[in-house]
Amino acid sequence: MPRPEDTPKDQASAEAEVEHFRQNLGPFVVAAETTRTPMVFMDARRGGHRITFANDSFLSLLGYARDEVLGQSFDSLMAPGVQPQAWSQVLSAFEDGSDVDREVRYCRKDGTSIWASMRISPVRNQHGVVVQHFASISDLTAHKQEQAELKLLVDELNHRVKNTLSTVQAIVSQALRNSSDLAVVAEAVESRLSSLSRSHDLLTRESWHSAGLADVILAALDPFGVADDRAERFAVAGENIRYSPKAALAISIAIHELATNAVKYGALSNDAGCVRVTWALVSPNGESARRVVLRWQEVGGPPVAPPVRKGFGSGVLECGLAYELAGVVQLDYPRDGVVCTIDIPAPSEAGHG
Repeated sequence: MPRPEDTPKDQASAEAEVEHFRQNLGPFVVAAETTRTPMVFMDARRGGHRITFANDSFLSLLGYARDEVLGQSFDSLMAPGVQPQAWSQVLSAFEDGSDVDREVRYCRKDGTSIWASMRISPVRNQHGVVVQHFASISDLTAHKQEQAELKLLVDELNHRVKNTLSTVQAIVSQALRNSSDLAVVAEAVESRLSSLSRSHDLLTRESWHSAGLADVILAALDPFGVADDRAERFAVAGENIRYSPKAALAISIAIHELATNAVKYGALSNDAGCVRVTWALVSPNGESARRVVLRWQEVGGPPVAPPVRKGFGSGVLECGLAYELAGVVQLDYPRDGVVCTIDIPAPSEAGHG
């Protein structure tokens, strides 16, 4: 921090001021030297707000040795980019002798900066003339970091809520388009919202960073007995590739739709059918961009025939995954059981849980 215009004479003068303090303000200076609050005195009789005293706490906070700050301009401790309004208020305190408490960024010796609250108070002689400025400093760096982290959390929460509301809106809209029976609409909406809730629970346990594909699928199938009395009717196999929260929610809703259809019309509508869910990472035609191909296959259920028209489930599958994940969904209806192939991009870095 010492600048070319700062001379040994300035430091010697500052050291003399410290000695003068000890003689005239003895107990106060001793207290300032030993307190854990960073404190500094500046000369009010000369320009530049030269530092005449700095306690150990102040030196430790900014990382300087005492001989590196004594005689230096207090202005030189300000970090680049200090808001002009904040600094003008600090200067006004120096000029008119009033108390002021401002949050300002300071530059440490190692080049890093800290946020601190600085309270400046005048020190007057027996004639009422301001001869020194006394400043006490409180480190606010941790507080500022917490504020920044809290803002990020609030912004992320806002983003998630909007995405969730958008998903709910799509579920309700699709249900209303497919039926005018309020009981049917209510059942469709309630079951999908329940599935969405389970997905949120899974992501919450994962701190909303990502979720494993196997975990997402098992959570979506949980209401259909994948871990209970119907466990033997499910075969789920594949690497636990980790997907983003947005992708995990879309996949969960898709699996829920397939299982709901299987319970109503397919392999889970009788006592003999079962469902196989498998997936693998592939590189189509040798391309570097990998994709995940998931296959849902039903066997042992009633004979299957292609539907006369697309229902709620197929609409959610084809439109939802295509919109949310740039995925491709193919539904086939061989007589021995529905087959759904879902082709979606692999995560940029396919991690495994």
